[in-house]
Parts: sequence; structure tokens; C-alpha cells
Amino acid sequence: MFKDKSFGKILFDEPMKNHTTFKIGGPADVMIIPTSEEELINSVKFCRENKIDYFIMGNGSNLLVKDGGIRGVVIKVHEGYNNIKVNGSIIYCEAGALLSTVSKLALKHSLKNLEFASGIPGTIGGAITMNAGAYGGEMKDVVKKVRILDSNNEIKEYSNEEMNFRYRNSRVGDEGLIVLSVELELEPGEYSVIDETIKELTFKRTSKQPLELPSGGSTFKRPEGYFAGKLIDDAGLRGLRYGGAGVSEKHCGFVVNLDNATCKDVTHLISVIQKVVKDKFGVKLETEIKLIGED
Repeated sequence: MFKDKSFGKILFDEPMKNHTTFKIGGPADVMIIPTSEEELINSVKFCRENKIDYFIMGNGSNLLVKDGGIRGVVIKVHEGYNNIKVNGSIIYCEAGALLSTVSKLALKHSLKNLEFASGIPGTIGGAITMNAGAYGGEMKDVVKKVRILDSNNEIKEYSNEEMNFRYRNSRVGDEGLIVLSVELELEPGEYSVIDETIKELTFKRTSKQPLELPSGGSTFKRPEGYFAGKLIDDAGLRGLRYGGAGVSEKHCGFVVNLDNATCKDVTHLISVIQKVVKDKFGVKLETEIKLIGED
């Protein structure tokens, strides 16, 4: 069925726990790992033409997959489709390039304004989709244009203004677009200053976030006027555990995989956190991680 065209690497019954930073998730029926834009487009077109359910993922850093796995096809845009090129102050990235790798290359070329992304574990494609950000910076601040595949299998380019970037969202999510590549526009800077900023942000992350444990990053979006981690801590939930999942002792905004947690462990714990915070403070916590798959 997948032999007529070039799709890339194809895996069957592939455990999703091997492809997410949470280290959780049952098997995907089929996983395709394209190594070029042509293979990525071929994979998407094939699924659409044959009415096969498909899901596009990057590095799996913001993903929680259910224990029953994923029916249909998972197209993983990361390894093999991650080339990066620098031309002056412009950095061209294929969708599977890691943000952290792009940030290091920007430093190497003394280009500033991408320092905020140095510790974000996701891909460029995923970062564009959710307008990823940290420490006062967001992707919308550095994107020049985005090359996408739309729902009609047409390739288009959108400017920054046309992307409708906003907090943890963009036109990609609104319209079900697929990011193919991105052009970032940075500014010349002083290498030592950029390097020092990255080191400071790295220290903040490593000292305050539970990077030593599997997780999906920040579990909850920032509620307007509040910080999710502080609300959870003030509610007395620091260290709360259910099954193999727990609220991080280091940063309460993270639900972590402490001991072979299942998706059900994590989702139950999240629901408890949401209920307690809502009951105590009247604030609704919305999840930032994406939940997919079957129970």
C-alpha cells in the first residue's frame, strides 16, 4: 500500500512512547518519517486521497498519546527533514529542524533575538503551529515567512502578518495547514552578549524546571493574570501523585512521568489539578499539551 511512491522511512505498530518526551503512548498503526519536502507532501497527499486518518508530529515534546495508541498514520517531521541554512541575517529551516539547533546556529553566526528558543525542545514546524515562546520571546517576533501545504494540497507562502500569530496559536492550527519550511529574520549582534543571554536562560531552565524527568513541558497555558505553577502550588498540590505521574516538586506547572506512567495516570492527575484550582481560586486551567489517540 505504501510502495508506489517515495514516502521516507515507514514503521508499523510503532510505540509512540519512543517518540514523545513524556515517554508515554501506545502504538501507531503506521509511522512515516519523510526525509524531504517531496516525501512529506507525498505522504500527506496519499493519506488524503485514500481517506486515511493522519497526524503530523514533530519532536513529540508537547504531546501526550493515549495508551491505546493512534489509528491510521503518524507523519513524523523531524529526523531527515531538518536542514538549516544561513544567509546573512536570514535563517532558512526545514520544518523538522530543532529550535535548539537553530538557536545554536544563530549564535555561531552572531545573530540575536532567538535566544529565548535555545532550550525549547520542539521543532520549527511545531513552534510555528503553536507560536512557541519563553522568557518574553515568541516565534512571531522572528518569523519572516512560512511555506505551507494547505488542505487542497497547494503550496503557499505566508508572511508574518498573514500567519495570525497569537498566544500559543496561529493560522496553522486554525486551518489545518502543514508547515514545510520557515524563514527567520534575525539581527546582527555581539557573539559574547548572545552567548551570555543563552547561558543565563539555560541556568534558569535547568535550576527551575524538571528537565531530568520525562514530561510534555509546561502542562498548562498561562491563565490571564496568574501563573499556573503558583496556583497549583498555592492549592497544596506540589508533589501530588497518581500512579506513575506526579506534580513536579521542582516546578508545579509540570506534570512529570515519575515511574512508567500511563496516559490515564497523567490525564487523571490533570483533571484533579484543574478541579482543585477551580474550586479554590475560580481559575480554569487549560492544558498546553496536546492529547491524541485512543484509550
